[in-house]
Amino acid sequence: MKVLKKNFKRPHILIVGSGITGKFNALELSKQGFQITIADPEQNKNCSSAALGLLISHMYQKNKGRSWELRQKSNELWPKWIKFLQKYNKDLKIEKPLIQLTNDKVKFEKLSNFVSKNPKRDLEILEKDSSIISNINKVFNINNLNGIISYQDGRIDPILLLKTINIYLEDKRIDCIHQEIIKIKKINNQWISTCKNKFEIKSDAIILCNSLDSLKLIDLNYIKLKPVLGQAIELSIHEQEIDLLSLPKHFSINGKNFLPLNKNKIIIGSTDEYKVKPKENIFEELINFLENKPEWLNEKKISKKWFGIRSRPEGEASPILKSLEKGLILCTGFYKNGILLAPACSNWISNEIKNHIL
Repeated sequence: MKVLKKNFKRPHILIVGSGITGKFNALELSKQGFQITIADPEQNKNCSSAALGLLISHMYQKNKGRSWELRQKSNELWPKWIKFLQKYNKDLKIEKPLIQLTNDKVKFEKLSNFVSKNPKRDLEILEKDSSIISNINKVFNINNLNGIISYQDGRIDPILLLKTINIYLEDKRIDCIHQEIIKIKKINNQWISTCKNKFEIKSDAIILCNSLDSLKLIDLNYIKLKPVLGQAIELSIHEQEIDLLSLPKHFSINGKNFLPLNKNKIIIGSTDEYKVKPKENIFEELINFLENKPEWLNEKKISKKWFGIRSRPEGEASPILKSLEKGLILCTGFYKNGILLAPACSNWISNEIKNHIL
């Protein structure tokens, strides 16, 4: 059997999974001085590459609990990480604000009450006669939208974020192995991870960030994850009277997220299906959220389709952050919030790992 041997002078940590969460853990732990290896057979095809990158925190309609605490921590850490990562890519930034709209009176009333009860979150109610909504109404041929705007929430380009972290990892010569880990075992306080091609990787600790596949490597019946599909389409239009750049940079209508790319292209996405493959016509359903949709918003205009599989915990809060045993940590089940919570979770793991191997 072939063995991947290295003389590691520093504690060696294997991270299984190379999405935003896995890469952020590698970034954090590398800065802490650990030797890092990342293993993932499809490093450029994970669910993070299908994410839209919306960072919804101040709009989050809770003010306590573990998820809220993680959001608060990420709010504190994201500006620091952006400043650090801009050394490797000056174009990386968080674009604010974020707008949430609906034509459902009950939902709007709930949103309005939420804004009124949380005056410190930098939120504002958008009535249907506001200039922002008036323009959206015109483009979408609708006249009954209302909503809220968050001046602190926004979006980060997930592809650009991954590329930027990759530049850092390459600069620090972090090992990235394009192999699937099929088995892990512990021998004399050292972890042995077996790849599909029979290579073995020795490490002092393992962090499982490989979503649904993490459960294939651990025998814990009490941890359950279900698949969730995030789907998106790109529409290309050529109507001269429509300028998609006149719309906000990112907003949602009735749960569908919109990202105008240029005057003639827009991305529409959502996360709402508990399967591993899209059902028939699911992409076409992304454009059927209005009763009287405009002519430009139809399936004939779809120029691109894609999806990513995420995981959501069953019976416990998302995400799952657990020390399973000495040297083995589970970091998965982020559902819609992998990018938003990446800084907070990597911070938790950085503190936790020191209790395991230092």
